[in-house]
Amino acid sequence: MKATANGVFAAVVFSSAALAQSPHEHDHDHDIEHVLVTMPLHRSSMETAFPTDSLSGDTLAREAAATLGDTLESLPGIHNASFGPGVGQPVIRGLSGPRVMTLQNGTRSADVSSISGDHTVAVEPLLADSIEVLRGPASLLYGGSAIGGVINVVDGRIPTTVISDTEIGTAWRYTGANSGQSGVFRVDTGIGDLSLHADWMVRTAEATEVPNGIGSDDGDILENTDSRATSGTIGGAYHFAGGFLGMSVNWQDNNYGLPEGTHAHHGGHGEEGHELDHDDDDHAEDEDHGAELVDDDGEESIRLDMQQTRYDLALHLHNPLPGIETLRGFVTSTEYEHAELEGTEIGTVYASDTLEGRLEVLHTEVAGLHGVAGVQISDSSFSAVGDESFVPETDISRGGVFLLEDWHSGPWQVEAGLRLDRDELTPQLVATPARSYTAFSASLGAIFEVNPSWSASASVSRAERAPAVEELYSNFGNINPDSWVIHAATGAIELGNVDLHTETGINLDLGLRWRSGAHNASLAIYVNDFDRFINLTNTGLVVDETPVRRYSQEQARFVGLEFEGEWRLASMGGGDIYLDTAIDIVRGELGKGGDIPRLPPLTTRLGVNWSDESTRYFARVTAAGNQNRPGDNEEPTDSWQRWDLGGEWQLAALGGSVTLSAALRNITNQEIRLSTSWLRDVAPEPGRSFDVGFRLEL
Repeated sequence: MKATANGVFAAVVFSSAALAQSPHEHDHDHDIEHVLVTMPLHRSSMETAFPTDSLSGDTLAREAAATLGDTLESLPGIHNASFGPGVGQPVIRGLSGPRVMTLQNGTRSADVSSISGDHTVAVEPLLADSIEVLRGPASLLYGGSAIGGVINVVDGRIPTTVISDTEIGTAWRYTGANSGQSGVFRVDTGIGDLSLHADWMVRTAEATEVPNGIGSDDGDILENTDSRATSGTIGGAYHFAGGFLGMSVNWQDNNYGLPEGTHAHHGGHGEEGHELDHDDDDHAEDEDHGAELVDDDGEESIRLDMQQTRYDLALHLHNPLPGIETLRGFVTSTEYEHAELEGTEIGTVYASDTLEGRLEVLHTEVAGLHGVAGVQISDSSFSAVGDESFVPETDISRGGVFLLEDWHSGPWQVEAGLRLDRDELTPQLVATPARSYTAFSASLGAIFEVNPSWSASASVSRAERAPAVEELYSNFGNINPDSWVIHAATGAIELGNVDLHTETGINLDLGLRWRSGAHNASLAIYVNDFDRFINLTNTGLVVDETPVRRYSQEQARFVGLEFEGEWRLASMGGGDIYLDTAIDIVRGELGKGGDIPRLPPLTTRLGVNWSDESTRYFARVTAAGNQNRPGDNEEPTDSWQRWDLGGEWQLAALGGSVTLSAALRNITNQEIRLSTSWLRDVAPEPGRSFDVGFRLEL
């Protein structure tokens, strides 16, 4: 397979997420209860007091997109912090960046997305078998960086079960708003006790179309938003009577542009500003702000070119010793780098090399208690070299131990957990102080089964997070304001604070779940009180028309509600009609007054689906209210509604199945500006898009 000159890629996958599914396996919650791999006790979302959610099977195949934020935004409580079409960072209950941890098969994605809003998350949703979300303070299991939640992208790169037959999947998808083509080829096979996996993904896109006149230069196109990405994986596992040992290697290459006018690159403010050798006729230099890079048409042209190589090793042992039910070990080595390309020049290069190990021991029941204990360690080296290097090279060591236990008695299930973390950050810059933190987290939760249809849950937890490298060291050592470096993604000068303490959140979560036959619904209400909340506050100082912000700590509170439900309305034409509803809202306020910036507004979803064994049709409207509480230095956003309509048809072919799909997204060509996006004023979401695709499963 190869791409043609205009970027057309033939014989690729619409989404690998459904390749392991049986033909048109229904994915309604009442048909499949997803088992959460991210929870070491392997429980479903109905069996834990933690607020959880997941996408898998046909649902994931439909929702999978180029970015993680785009993929998950259909789930209540999760939103997309887009930075143009090439970047979509997830926001969970109003929290994002260093407070949301992204995992790949249980260990960190090990990218630098938390450093800046224009850095993409280094995972590929199109390669996933399932994506699991633990909302709230999941730091109990995965550390302080998960104080807002955990997202685990699970794929089959290391086969966890013996594969006896050869399974092949290939497909193709076209997205009209950006003439995008994407997909994967995937094969899983076995030779005796050896199970093997391989996949390949290619994705290309042109500049994105937006509703009339709100794009670049008042046009219909967001210029410089084209992208191209490839990813490949080979892996395998040797299975024996007591478990398996497996390994894999994955490589990614992702090159994407940032919308024109959104990334005003600057160096320092005086003679420290970076100068590049360009023709005087085509480029101009701002003497106060360093060099601003422009393309041949006089417009900024900023691209990010990312490469990552990841090596995974996994060991699972069943009943290895008396009292131990399962032992799981993971070792991951990741080499990450991305260069910010300013025209044809390399501006700043970000790099992170990470080695992580995790061990989980699931013990048999003792005195009614069933649980898991574990240890997690990692060592990483972060660096940023170039014009926009505002964070020094830093070595980061993390270590944590955790214990999670549950107890069952009649209609009650009680969960309790403890975790202790130690973080050490050692900058390589002379005279920059090292910092170390000890963080303690604890949780207690309970589920009460009122009757077979109703259950209620409550959980309270204390989660503690060490400050991130950018919160401590941004622009550290640049004493003279003339040498301060602008963080172009935020359009501000950001000053770190080496005197920051750990951030602590007390979270209360109340839930109610109902299931009756083909109907189900869930409601969650939560309060998250932060002590020493790390916030980027406005100092009131302006340097060359650029605001200066400094990391500080104060109290903060988040209050929110999430509801999701599905009802079978009727049977008609040999299929079933379902009504799908969801709503979520979150409010965040700082202790000293003022709203938390870039929070999502009240968001609702209403959909109607009809499906039988081989066909599915859907219609859905997603509506967001005004965000008139945007926070300091932020602009409010208007309400919007997006209408989507589509269908899927499955046919038997070549001894397997072919699924054809078609969908019309944003039917009314609505102007959509996300309040969670740094670029909402200049980079709206895509306009009307007609998408088609197919997938072949053998």
